Amino acid sequence: MSRPRRRGRDVHGVLLLDKPQGASSNDVLQKVKRLYNANRAGHTGALDPLATGMLPICLGEATKFSQYLLDSDKRYRVIARLGQRTDTSDADGQVVEERPLTFSPEQLAAALDGFRGKTQQIPSMYSALKYQGKKLYEYARQGIEVPRESRPITVYELLFIRHEGTELELEIHCSKGTYIRTIIDDLGEKLGCGAHVIFLRRLAVSKYPVERMVTLEQLQALVEQAHAQNIPAAQLLDPL
Repeated sequence: MSRPRRRGRDVHGVLLLDKPQGASSNDVLQKVKRLYNANRAGHTGALDPLATGMLPICLGEATKFSQYLLDSDKRYRVIARLGQRTDTSDADGQVVEERPLTFSPEQLAAALDGFRGKTQQIPSMYSALKYQGKKLYEYARQGIEVPRESRPITVYELLFIRHEGTELELEIHCSKGTYIRTIIDDLGEKLGCGAHVIFLRRLAVSKYPVERMVTLEQLQALVEQAHAQNIPAAQLLDPL
């Protein structure tokens, strides 16, 4: 009896994708997998559909290395809308509460300082973490709230960029498993006005170089060019 044929080719390496807004991490993963006709692929930590930025995609043997990237620290740029709280803690959700902004600059600085260093965070119901074998967001979409245990996180650096009207912009360097949406929601509660994420971009994962990031459109063009010049598309990947 003949062995079943494996689908796709053996392609090995890491691609630093600049994920577009509005797409799920799995959607772009499947597109990259098809572009390379790879038999194995996986991403290393999902980004919300609203978010953009660095999404390392491991192909072939590099999938064995993916846990290292999952455990790596990350850096984000986030813009929050103050005065409104949503059910998902970002702009993709429904506004559930509106409150005026009454805090002072000193109170804002003190609230931000409370998130620096080692803290505990209770994950959002709108997350892919599982409870009794089911993802939390699946419960949330049914209007069910389940118990979640707090988890240790570390914010290595939290930079204040600007506060203009109802917008607050920050840059956050944090440990694995940190939910930026939850930081913003918790910050809004500390300030007494509510808040949610309207812009989120992952700037870095571990020490991977930002200049190596490519968009889906750039990747498509590079792969087509490589095929036209009879160059293996795998040369576009970072080594293991």
